[in-house]
Amino acid sequence: MKRLLTPDLARGSMLALIALANSAIYLYGRPYGVRQHIVETDLVDRMVSVFVVTFVDARAYPMFALLFAYGVAKMSPERAKSRNRWLLVFGFVHAMLLYPGDVLGVYGLLGFGVIAMTRLRGRTLLLVAAGWLALTALLQSGAYGSPPQGRRTFFWSFEIADPLKALALHPLEWLMTPLGLTGVVAAAVAGVWAARHDVLAEPERHLALLRRVAPWGIAVATLGGVPSGLAVGGFWQPEEPGLLAAVHGVTGVAGGLGYAALVALVAVRIKRPNVVVRAVAACGERSLSCYLFQSVVFVVLLKPYTFGLGATLGSAEVAVLALATWLVSVLLADLLGRRNRPGPAETLLRKLRSSRV
Repeated sequence: MKRLLTPDLARGSMLALIALANSAIYLYGRPYGVRQHIVETDLVDRMVSVFVVTFVDARAYPMFALLFAYGVAKMSPERAKSRNRWLLVFGFVHAMLLYPGDVLGVYGLLGFGVIAMTRLRGRTLLLVAAGWLALTALLQSGAYGSPPQGRRTFFWSFEIADPLKALALHPLEWLMTPLGLTGVVAAAVAGVWAARHDVLAEPERHLALLRRVAPWGIAVATLGGVPSGLAVGGFWQPEEPGLLAAVHGVTGVAGGLGYAALVALVAVRIKRPNVVVRAVAACGERSLSCYLFQSVVFVVLLKPYTFGLGATLGSAEVAVLALATWLVSVLLADLLGRRNRPGPAETLLRKLRSSRV
């Protein structure tokens, strides 16, 4: 079956945003401020924090959820169930050994919900999305509604130097992760609707829709993200942090949809993919391997029980590291693509699914 350019290009691009979002969590050894970001004093670091929070934080994962739901909705139920079960296993191992903020397990669970949602009517899907947006606002307000206390309030293992003590916290941290990702359900509903209408498979047929969603989704996310970004950067002190967090979380879903629509519009204009497009699409085709590759790099370089760079790097430096890591993953994926080989994680997943273990 011929690969579709739009989903692969979107996944490959999205992994750059995932790298930026996740890498900031690894910084430690300094006071923590709004949204548990470290308190920066250097102006460049503060500006980078504003950018990442405004355009990436709570925006990348909804885009990921839309693309994931789109793919699941296009699968047969049995194939989708098998993939979801193994994603839960991959997520568990990933969370226990590397990154307790893992989303593979979350999406594995979400996948079962997506299968159920494929049977719902359009109006019911709209009600589900609205309900989850309301829940997102409530949970985001609760998670980030208290004034910063200067210490971590979750993901405590990222500042623990003893690897055994840190790893012992991973199960609890992994179980807490879905509470911060409720917005992805609403984005997944959009993915189900998009799959029903082949929006990403045939974007040229939906140009009017995409041209509305891209600018409006990104604009709403920007307006909702700027206040949190400025607060994280230390440029203002919010009087209602709970309301600020709720707005940030809800508008992030609009941003995820807007980013996906933007990539679809770009893909329509690409008649002959050049070397850059092919490389990013190869990364998207091997998104599972590239996502896990990021965690390996970040743990080796940033954790206190490895090289410990998370204690010394600022927000700008860790953002450069994140993008460099993503770029390396793109180059490696491109090499595999030129040889027509899947990524190692994709290979393992296929073998496990075919073995019916």
